[in-house]
Amino acid sequence: MVRLRGHVVIEGELGAFTEAVFPPGRSSFLHMRDGEVVLLPRDGEPLLLQPGDFVFSLQADGYTMRDGRCGEVRRTFKANLSARTGHQAQSVRWAINSDIVGRFLAGAFSFDVGPLGSLITGLPGLIHVKCNESQVPQWLDSFSRVLIDEATNVGPGSSILMALLIDLLVIRTLRTWINGDGNRLDSLLELTDKRIGRALNAIHRNPEQAWTVESLAEIAAMSRSNFSDRFTATVGVSPLRYVTWWRLTLAADWLRAGKLKVTEVAQAAGYGSEAAFSRAFKAQFGYPPRDSRRIARS
Repeated sequence: MVRLRGHVVIEGELGAFTEAVFPPGRSSFLHMRDGEVVLLPRDGEPLLLQPGDFVFSLQADGYTMRDGRCGEVRRTFKANLSARTGHQAQSVRWAINSDIVGRFLAGAFSFDVGPLGSLITGLPGLIHVKCNESQVPQWLDSFSRVLIDEATNVGPGSSILMALLIDLLVIRTLRTWINGDGNRLDSLLELTDKRIGRALNAIHRNPEQAWTVESLAEIAAMSRSNFSDRFTATVGVSPLRYVTWWRLTLAADWLRAGKLKVTEVAQAAGYGSEAAFSRAFKAQFGYPPRDSRRIARS
């Protein structure tokens, strides 16, 4: 759904009395690994970022990261977010002495959203996912660790792997933000179509239900043909294809957690048989469900 290109990953440190400017023009993310910094968006209030926090911007407005303990800035660094330099993975130390106030993982990328453009426009300039250091989601910690490893130990296939990981970060962060408040999805879809929002909420809340285009159209109070056309134009895929994607995304999370058997996950995801579930899962992810936990650990 999100086609990434020209990604850059930065693993770095920010020192005392310094700031780093992330220029506008590219979508970006920032994950605080340790310490505290203040993030200054181009528009809006400053954000205090603490260990585990994740900031995500699809609207490419740019921002400044600064030492929040001191009012004085003695040196300004500028992040190099251009993919044309060939430095897709960078390790930086933005400091004037040995006093480090924050360690972070950042990244920038461009992407094609197609019909999702109207939804992206409705997002806030910065999405801030607050995470207590002891409660950082497992998926976020895992993605971050692998990205850091690939950024510092570039090898064959690193570029492809980093693009896939950033793609997953985009999807999972948006889902975490939306699920953080039951009204967020409705508010976002008010800019496009509230009726499609009702159908999406139904899918998200009851993935195991045997959804049909007709049943979803009924929830949206639309005719079958109008609903199908409007859903595809708004979301970017057909209703049933979205149902499949959502079910399998949830199933992958459940399998990685290792608390449910494949048959139990298949049932929870709305599949009538383990065989049908396994075929669909492998078609989407490229490996069978039974390998999910092993792959997640590796």
